[in-house]
Amino acid sequence: MANYRTNKKNSSGSISQGSQAIIIFWLIFVIVIISVFMLNAETIKRNFNILKTRLTDPAGSEKSHEEEMPPEPQSEVVIIEPSQTETGTRPAAESQPAQTGTETRQPSQTDTAAPVQTRDRNVYYAQIDKDGQILQSRVIRKIQVSNSPMVDVLNVMLAGPSGDEINRGIINLIPKNTRILSAAVRGSTAYISFSEDFLFNTFGVEGYVAQLRQIVWTVTEFSNVEDVQILIEGNRYDYLGEGIWIGSPINRQSF
Repeated sequence: MANYRTNKKNSSGSISQGSQAIIIFWLIFVIVIISVFMLNAETIKRNFNILKTRLTDPAGSEKSHEEEMPPEPQSEVVIIEPSQTETGTRPAAESQPAQTGTETRQPSQTDTAAPVQTRDRNVYYAQIDKDGQILQSRVIRKIQVSNSPMVDVLNVMLAGPSGDEINRGIINLIPKNTRILSAAVRGSTAYISFSEDFLFNTFGVEGYVAQLRQIVWTVTEFSNVEDVQILIEGNRYDYLGEGIWIGSPINRQSF
């Protein structure tokens, strides 16, 4: 019996201590909650107001939320006043800037460019007949008028015949890559200096004769030219190829 009373007393003490611990825990919890609430009273109040506004006015919820956010810095807006010439009923986006001063129109190429003047010139090439003989072949080219017509004609000749002319058997026997270095007329003689490529003709003696005939016939088409002095790199040579004399001016009767 005594043991029962002792156990009952111990049990009652344990329960009492457990109840006290629970009460202390809840007191501390309540104190913490109150402290948190007091520290965040403004935030809780603001959130509560937002929630209340959303519940009572859903359509204006976004607007209310935006009003709570800090305003963003606004960029400077420059308003350009329209000039007097732009006033009217046209939308601003379609209005044209006012023009001031005297209008100056830049001349176009069609206004200033003079028509290109050309002149028909005879240019000589070569053609091989059915017997294998090399003959002179004349073609007419429209060449732009300039201050150096002889050089222009010679450069056209060096460029070679056109595709249609090639189909007709017309060929150029002046060695490839030959260039005109200079051309001048003294008296009735044309002095023409060629690059050294002029010295090498793969068609032999007949090829050398044909290339000289092309030069002489083309240049003597000019009324003030009677003969031609051939120069190579500005120097006078006595012979071209195998014994063809070029040490003095040559003309159409030289062949």
